[in-house]
Amino acid sequence: MSQQQEPKQRSSESGFEIKDVYDSNDLAGFDVATELAEPGEFPYTRGVYPSMYTGRPWTMRQYAGFGTAAESNERYRQLLAAGTTGLSVAFDLPTQMGMDSDSDLAHGEVGKVGVAIDSIEDMRTLFNDIPLDQVSTSMTINAPAAILLLMYQLVAEENGIDASALNGTIQNDILKEYIARGTYIYPPQESLRLITDIFSYCKAELPNWNTISISGYHMAEAGANPAQEIAFTLSNGKAYVQAAIDAGLDVDDFAPRLAFFFVSRTSFLEEVAKFRAARRMWARIMRDEFGAKNPKSHMLRFHTQTAGVQLTAQQPEVNLVRVAVQGLAAVLGGTQSLHTNSFDEAIALPTEKAARLALRTQQVLAFETDVTATVDPFAGSYVVESLTDEVEAKALELIAQVEERGGAVASIEQGFQKMEIENTAYAISQQIDSGERIVVGVNKYTVNEEDHYEPLRVNPAIEAEQCERLAAIRAGRDNEKVQELLTLITNTAKGDGNLLYPMKEALKARATVGEVSDALRAVWGKYQPREFF
Repeated sequence: MSQQQEPKQRSSESGFEIKDVYDSNDLAGFDVATELAEPGEFPYTRGVYPSMYTGRPWTMRQYAGFGTAAESNERYRQLLAAGTTGLSVAFDLPTQMGMDSDSDLAHGEVGKVGVAIDSIEDMRTLFNDIPLDQVSTSMTINAPAAILLLMYQLVAEENGIDASALNGTIQNDILKEYIARGTYIYPPQESLRLITDIFSYCKAELPNWNTISISGYHMAEAGANPAQEIAFTLSNGKAYVQAAIDAGLDVDDFAPRLAFFFVSRTSFLEEVAKFRAARRMWARIMRDEFGAKNPKSHMLRFHTQTAGVQLTAQQPEVNLVRVAVQGLAAVLGGTQSLHTNSFDEAIALPTEKAARLALRTQQVLAFETDVTATVDPFAGSYVVESLTDEVEAKALELIAQVEERGGAVASIEQGFQKMEIENTAYAISQQIDSGERIVVGVNKYTVNEEDHYEPLRVNPAIEAEQCERLAAIRAGRDNEKVQELLTLITNTAKGDGNLLYPMKEALKARATVGEVSDALRAVWGKYQPREFF
């Protein structure tokens, strides 16, 4: 008989020890009433709704957008026909940066990583024959979020749909752009002003719209561990809440429409714990720090996307397994909506077949397993409850460090979050290079020859076609009226009026994304980051 090997000590992604065995001693002193409560009850550790998925599953979104608005519209209709229950729009880089397709800086990037949207005419094409009052639409857009939201509203109104019937989310989280992603335009304080204007506008005009999706996903993709992800995300959330209160808004008027966006990794148990900890932390932050009284203000509702950074170009079919594990973690963690990555996204934009398989992964989880039969299956688990407490403790420690530096904005300007994330990313890279961290197909279980894969390619002629459409728009509109409305935006930016009302009128008159963004740039300028070493 062979002698049993001593188990190797493992650490969580957040850096604390994972024990070989957990038992009742690990939950000594654990107060079920205060730490768990019932599903749908404060502090919402067990989920924000009493029934969770036992009545219906989460919203199944598939993130898509490429090339022209017409091509993306075709993909959306394919996804809706395949059973997706929510759309998620990816915009190209020029649109994300508030540039038109004919800008010099846009050259070579038009339609590459998402759909090119220059004007309301593109938005009409993007949602042609899609019933906007019957689908939930998420838009991954930040600095120009107000512009794209207003275009969406205008298209709905053209089709006789009242804005109150629209349901969806704009990401609108600019603070994480300064930390991890870089698609910012304006300085932080001016960006916060625009965000609070969106909060106020939506309360009055789009009451069922989620006004911001405070995102940890991109920080995680940049290297943040689970504790860093929720700590820096909730810190940014606190900054948005405080900015809105400082602008004169009542916390219970806007907080119920706040939403969050997290990643789900293959570190299954810690991910489940992370989601539960984040809900509990946000509930207490909103009640105890901001005095929110409406229970909906306490609820952390979130969308999840499986971890793109963990997908591999080597043996890409293995990504199907990774995504299934990640999706299951999100479901068991209590997500409200989910995007499952396509297995080929480490190589190129997903093909139609790959996107359909990603959706089928969610449908298998929802309808072929029993995880939707009961609420919070891991409640009371020795290991998951212990990990939930540990992730929470580590995240609270990081939030305290942010607060010591003057809050999220001040910490961003000091480079704190960015440095913490970069240090974590470097450590992970070293672990992969040394073989300490196994990545199947990359540093272990490799093959000598990869199967041929034909990626989806964006037509390079798209840029020229988009520029032609822009020229036709400018030639066919009342340019004098457009200029007057752009000047009104600039003047409003100099004062304290709500910017979305003049922006809506300008977009209705066919002003472009770049022109409206430039009207704000003329007053606010562009953010220039400082490097810290």
